[in-house]
Amino acid sequence: MITYKSEEDFKNMSKAGSIVASIHKELEYASIPGTKLEDLNDLAEEIIKKSNSVSSFLNYRGFPSYICASPNDVIVHGIPQNYIVEEGDVLSIDVGVSVNGFHADAALTYGIGKISKENQALIETTKKALYEGIKLVSNGQKIGTIGNKIEKIGKNNSYGVVREYVGHGIGLEMHEDPQIPNYGIKGKGFTLKTGMAICIEPMFNLGSAETKVDEDGWTVRTVDGLNSAHFEHTIGILDNEICIFTEK
Repeated sequence: MITYKSEEDFKNMSKAGSIVASIHKELEYASIPGTKLEDLNDLAEEIIKKSNSVSSFLNYRGFPSYICASPNDVIVHGIPQNYIVEEGDVLSIDVGVSVNGFHADAALTYGIGKISKENQALIETTKKALYEGIKLVSNGQKIGTIGNKIEKIGKNNSYGVVREYVGHGIGLEMHEDPQIPNYGIKGKGFTLKTGMAICIEPMFNLGSAETKVDEDGWTVRTVDGLNSAHFEHTIGILDNEICIFTEK
């Protein structure tokens, strides 16, 4: 269900977004060669508990962790277990928390140590696609226009643009309507309105756009084993501006 937010609601989302941003800052700093993904999860748990916020991910539909940690060919929803990150890895981290019942959610991808030019370009292009999509967010904008922009950036760089997993509305629930695909037709689709908050989250793959899910029921990988990148921010639509709640 679409939830239209008041100024007070957006204040809570802004607080949640600030906590998410602080978690990302600490996790990026801690993500060095030799680090276990489960240790990053423990660090996120510590920050969330100290901030008096609530994890949006833990126990969500049975998800067992405070973060999603997705290395290399894992696109999204990686469970942070005993994998040890190595020099040259690409690591996507997704974090969400709620404050007074209102959620904020963000994902970042970064390289571990020195990475290849190919992986660096993938990361930079996926991040660019997110911000180009955000530039288009406004009252009256069509979702298809945003998705079309993201899709063009991915395809112009010969990346697989993931279609099965998309952005979403956010507020009292972590996932609300409408869905925000990373593809679309310009001028078509749902119309955004003042008082809405959405998450835009492009996912680009070095190879095929096709995906597969591990036996754990969560971990989503590229079918060809090539690397993927994922960026996401929570954005609120105000009267005369937008606010990126989860930006550092």
